[in-house]
Amino acid sequence: QTSMKNMERELVCPVCKEMYKQPLALPCTHNVCHVCASEVLLQHGHLCCDPTSEPTSPAATPSTRSPRLGRRAVPKPDRLDRLLKSGFGTYPGRKRGAVHPQTVSFPCPACQRDVDLGERGLGSLFRNLTLERVVERYRQTINISAAIMCQFCKPPQLEATKGCTECKSSFCNECFKLYHPWGTQKAQHEPTPPTLTFRPKGLMCPEHKEEVTHYCKTCQRLVCQLCRVRRTHTSHKITPVLSAYQALREKLTKSLAYILSSQDTVQTQIAELEETVKHTEV
Repeated sequence: QTSMKNMERELVCPVCKEMYKQPLALPCTHNVCHVCASEVLLQHGHLCCDPTSEPTSPAATPSTRSPRLGRRAVPKPDRLDRLLKSGFGTYPGRKRGAVHPQTVSFPCPACQRDVDLGERGLGSLFRNLTLERVVERYRQTINISAAIMCQFCKPPQLEATKGCTECKSSFCNECFKLYHPWGTQKAQHEPTPPTLTFRPKGLMCPEHKEEVTHYCKTCQRLVCQLCRVRRTHTSHKITPVLSAYQALREKLTKSLAYILSSQDTVQTQIAELEETVKHTEV
């Protein structure tokens, strides 16, 4: 158990503190998630490529390892000049509106050093496919070794196949049907993978199918981690959901208090108007 925990520490991204997703290998030999790297560069004022797309380095996928396949068409010099002057010549690690190429410095969260990524920024990094496969195998090993049993079976218990966030329990197929009978409110519960730790079901981003974590004040909408690092929200005011919730709740509380304090005055005016209507009718 101790060795597995030690191995898990090696598979955790130093930025998000979760297991690597599409890890990129930095020149200093450390690794970081693709989305996390994009977010770090964005915080330092660099525009990044779309984090939802995969890294475009020659070793990003097995099919693009060939130098011929990995070669990209180079724009003509006159077209490149027009793009740069018009401000549309942005690419990974390039600041908007910059006329001359600049090298991108990435602060490595593991060794606390500024690593030079060159002019292409994240586009020059290789996707660590070996580490990615190790993470996937580790996840499978954990799932196999920690089988979750049905919480409602009579002994001997069967292995759970479904979970229910609303019931906060895990079920085998038969027990799930038994405790979610057809025609009742529980029949509307959506089954999830079995687990021992049920989190409240959060709101999901309709575009990326990720849980929303922040609120964009400029767009007045909830956004997920992938939305945050996109160019559409570059200069927008984005705050954590909890902060936005507390501010909005305080504003609504004040408005409600004002309405309640004015309720007696409004009721008195209504009574006076009704009395005036009766007098007029007479």
